Amino acid sequence: MKKIQILGTGCPKCKKLAENAEIAAKAMGIEYTLEKVTGITDIMKFGVMMTPALAVDGVVKVVGKVPDPEEIKAMLI
Repeated sequence: MKKIQILGTGCPKCKKLAENAEIAAKAMGIEYTLEKVTGITDIMKFGVMMTPALAVDGVVKVVGKVPDPEEIKAMLI
């Protein structure tokens, strides 16, 4: 099971990233959990200074932008 984490404080871009990640995971038919990491301290533990960011299985894949579902699919493989 993939662990998808959205790192951000809940801004519109963070919500869009969560939406796109869910679309990508559902389209691929993979089992996943989606976690929103909203605490600044928790976000900084990932070494992320800009939000939103996407982490898959604890590995940061993208920072400071909102990739579309097609781009996220490649990150979930």
